Amino acid sequence: MVVDSDWVLPTRKCYKKFVPMGSASPKHTCLKLEHIFVKGTWFSSHFDLFITDGLQSWTCNASEEEVEERASQWDQPVSEYIDLGEKYLGFQQPGSIYGFDDAGSGHKRLSWTFEKEGTKLEWRWKCQPSPNSKKTTADILDFLMDANIRLSDEVVSKTQSFERLRVEAEKCLTQSEKLSKDKEEFESAIYAKFLGVLNSKKKQLRELRDKLSKQGTTVQEPEEEDAQSTDRTETFDEGSDEEKSGEEVEKEDVGTSSSQKDDVGTSKDVPARRGRGRGRKRK
Repeated sequence: MVVDSDWVLPTRKCYKKFVPMGSASPKHTCLKLEHIFVKGTWFSSHFDLFITDGLQSWTCNASEEEVEERASQWDQPVSEYIDLGEKYLGFQQPGSIYGFDDAGSGHKRLSWTFEKEGTKLEWRWKCQPSPNSKKTTADILDFLMDANIRLSDEVVSKTQSFERLRVEAEKCLTQSEKLSKDKEEFESAIYAKFLGVLNSKKKQLRELRDKLSKQGTTVQEPEEEDAQSTDRTETFDEGSDEEKSGEEVEKEDVGTSSSQKDDVGTSKDVPARRGRGRGRKRK
């Protein structure tokens, strides 16, 4: 968990101080391994280790030459070697076996294992007894207390921020529920108005349809009457034509018989006229 811009208290009881990249200031870590604390100070080309169990303390001051030699043995750049040590002493890595064994004459050997390209390797450095155990232990405890205070302040700040966010979230939730309720009420009102308008339009359409139906019936009745009167007129005209044709036939018959009488009366005297009369009858 981040304490501030420079400090962090990771899990597994490890304390670490971060420094922005490109800065010449060293980085600090502190890792608890069983009954000891290991504090590391990491520079660009070398590092220092301070170890205490509460009663005794040890130190390891790795020079630039020693670091370069160790890095060359593993075909690593110095910076990569330093980063590897900082990683394993900043956070206890899973799968790695840490050790702090007796190396004789009061010396201790700090080690841990890691894998590189499928090969298991061991990173180890020999630590000598501190010339001033009390000071070394006090420095480690001061570092831990300082990190703890910073962490506590950060926890308080984060808690306050969380509380503010929680209050804002509750406000947003309340506002969201109110907006949802207003939306439902608005939709219900709109649907009710729309339903009223729709029913009114349907009623008007039915009335117009009924009017059109009545008008259609009224128009059809005069057409039927006109058709009947037309039939009667045609019948009457046909009868008149028959009567007329009968009268004309009678007139023609009368005219023919009268002309025949005239022809009979004049046939003795004027034979020529009789011929013209026959010709006219043929026509």
